[in-house]
Order: sequence, then structure tokens, then C-alpha cells
Amino acid sequence: MTRHVLILGGTTEGRALAAALAEPPSLRVTSSLAGRVAQPRLPAGEVRIGGFGGPEGLADWLRGERVDAVVDATHPFAAGMSRNAALAAAATGVPLLVLRRPGFAPVAGDRWLPVPSLAAAAELLPGLGRRVFLTTGRQGIATFAHLDGVHFLARSVDPPEPPLPPSFEVLLDRGPFTLDGERALLREHRIDVVVTKDSGGAATAPKLTAARELHLPVVIVRRPPVPDGVPVAPDVPGAVRWLQHLR
Repeated sequence: MTRHVLILGGTTEGRALAAALAEPPSLRVTSSLAGRVAQPRLPAGEVRIGGFGGPEGLADWLRGERVDAVVDATHPFAAGMSRNAALAAAATGVPLLVLRRPGFAPVAGDRWLPVPSLAAAAELLPGLGRRVFLTTGRQGIATFAHLDGVHFLARSVDPPEPPLPPSFEVLLDRGPFTLDGERALLREHRIDVVVTKDSGGAATAPKLTAARELHLPVVIVRRPPVPDGVPVAPDVPGAVRWLQHLR
């Protein structure tokens, strides 16, 4: 009997899990991508793109497609999708796992300023520096649009939409990034403060090392919590083991 696994993906971990599950003939794997990136990296197996229509729409999809298990491998800051997944899983009785890479861990020499939100990060910036490297994703840039006297270099996969800060330039790029490249970028643009999210993962970690070497402050937005009662795996092997134990 073929078992159907839905991966709520779009992340490196989501693609790796889809690849790990591609071989067993007894599995049907569908990866769902939000569709916020113009040219996403597609995972192995079946792929659907776009929203479900809230938790009720997702619950209907789980029933209609006879899904046996859901793995939430969305970005650590995709709190809305994680909440919808938890509600839909509870409504349908479909087992749910969150696949969430560990957050960044500070080391000696880091000058981190943790904040609870992008708005809190924006409040801090005027007192920290005048040239900001912003790596919070294009959808969060509007939070900083009211800040005068601060120049922003924002890195994004796709071009951001207005409103944008008065002094602003965008660097269209996609990780993984190298330490040498991040060092050069911070120096070339005379960056004096970095703003990022605690997304974790090796692909974007070099900027934190480069900031530490240059003694730059890093405003880091804390990640939202995982929905209550949902099990968490920190890596793909852990998610595979969880799925095996469901059989």
C-alpha cells in the first residue's frame, strides 16, 4: 500500500528530505511550495505551488489526497504556515512533524543584539550605525521604510516591492555564501551593522563569522516558537526515522 507524505517545503531541508524519500516505491511524496520565489529550486517527487486557503483548506487537501503524514519543513519564520499545519493536522488526525534546523549559536567575540521582531530591530538601528546589511528577506524590508539617515544594502533572491527605505540598494543573490565573499561584501559596502533573522543553517552563517571578525554588531530577530505539542526533528535523518516509526 502506497503511503502519501506531504512536505511543506521550500527550504534546503525540505528538498533534502524529498530526495531521501524518493527511492522507496511504497511512498508517494508531494512537496508544497509557497510560491513566493519566482524561480524556486524544485525538490524531487511531486510538487505543488501556492497556498491551501488556510487551515481548513489544508485539512480538505489532506483528506482529498489521502495524506498519511505531514512534515513541516518550512522556513523557521513561516509561523503562519506552521500554525495552519498544526490546526489541519489536529482536525484530520494526520501525524505532523516539524523539521526545523537549529538556530544560530553565539560564540566568543559576537556582538549580538537579540530582538523579538523586525519592528524592534528597526527601533534599534539609528543608534547602532548608518550603513546596514539587511538579510531578513524581501517581505520584511517595508518595516524599515520609515528610517531616514540610514543606508540599507538588502540581499534578496527576488526584487523587493515598495515601500522601501529612502537610501536603499538591493543585491539579488541566493546562498550558500562563502566567508571570503561575506568579508569582501561587508568591507566593500562599509557596513557597520548587520540585521538578520535567526534562521539557522550553514548557507547563511558566514555573514555572522565575517561580522564577528570585523567587530560589527548584529541585530538578530528571534525565531517564533513551534506550535505546542508538535514533535520536532533537527535534521533530515531524524525526520526519516520519525516517518519509519509511523509504519
